[in-house]
Amino acid sequence: MDDDRVTRRRVGAAEVRWANRGWWDTDADAYQAEHGAFLGEVDFVWCPEGLREADARLLGELAGRRILELGCGAAAAARWLATQGARPVALDLSAGMLRHAAEAAARTGVRVPLVQADALALPFADAAFDTVCTAFGAIPFVDDSAAAMREVARVLRPGGRWVFSVTHPMRWIFLDDPGEGGLTAVHSYFDRSPYVEQDERGVATYVEQHRTLGDRIRELVGAGFRLVDLVEPEWPAGHEGIWGQWSPLRGRLFPGTAIFVSEKPAAA
Repeated sequence: MDDDRVTRRRVGAAEVRWANRGWWDTDADAYQAEHGAFLGEVDFVWCPEGLREADARLLGELAGRRILELGCGAAAAARWLATQGARPVALDLSAGMLRHAAEAAARTGVRVPLVQADALALPFADAAFDTVCTAFGAIPFVDDSAAAMREVARVLRPGGRWVFSVTHPMRWIFLDDPGEGGLTAVHSYFDRSPYVEQDERGVATYVEQHRTLGDRIRELVGAGFRLVDLVEPEWPAGHEGIWGQWSPLRGRLFPGTAIFVSEKPAAA
């Protein structure tokens, strides 16, 4: 992409929503073609490092649990959860991604309810779910992630678990380059200006938000959660795949993913 089409700038909430819904609708086919085999059709992969929920068990007990997959994409994780005895619902803003979810359900025979909605206005009753989770969905793409945390807290029952993965905040110091160019710090860690791709008119077509580790913890605590764990998956031996800016070169030097495991305190 041309340098003048990529910037770091503040973007209004409406423009963020419009840009990211349009981006994922347009990019859904290419995204699935590039990453679908890695993610699987009935599997829960937390990150480009390849950590799977079947091994990590970050969500705890699954059987019988009502689980919301937020920002589900093609909903491979929700389908896997269904095979483990959970009762999942898969939600995404993008109709393009949900189309892939419906097609994968038809191919695999594993069907889960699909909902198109905004993470900032979840169409569910209070305490509707036992668990909420997302692997790189919603949280990096909404204008107000603190408000998204509060929405998750609202629909989660007391004692429920909220687990989400995002690009590790320290990655924002570097360029999105899987090679040698991605090893030199060029940005301030403390600059929260979003990464923006824009068209020839300067209108945003893709927006991704940066928050520091401290910001994320404050968002969780502010929404009433208790942080249980912060997982930084190491790059596994023998994994030679490249996913965007994730690569063996960078992965063996510093983390690419942060997974926040939290709980909503049980009622007194």
